[in-house]
Amino acid sequence: MPENLQQHLQQLRDQLAQNPPMSADERAKLASLIQEIELQLARDAGGVPDENLVDGINLAVELFEVDHPTLAGTLRNILQSLASMGI
Repeated sequence: MPENLQQHLQQLRDQLAQNPPMSADERAKLASLIQEIELQLARDAGGVPDENLVDGINLAVELFEVDHPTLAGTLRNILQSLASMGI
């Protein structure tokens, strides 16, 4: 996994650890998204990109951009890192 993507994922984990005000469902969605990203990267070193993963991240950006702009920004950085990897 590229170093900048690892950093962005860690930033997202750190932001979640700070317990921002969000529902348990929102928190679960983010945790699931982090896990999906890690699984995609582990199994697809040069494989076929999972478009559902990118769509899921885009939906999360839209969901969090108003109430949690820092999280949305981190998710955008993750999208950029994945795009530079061809995912």
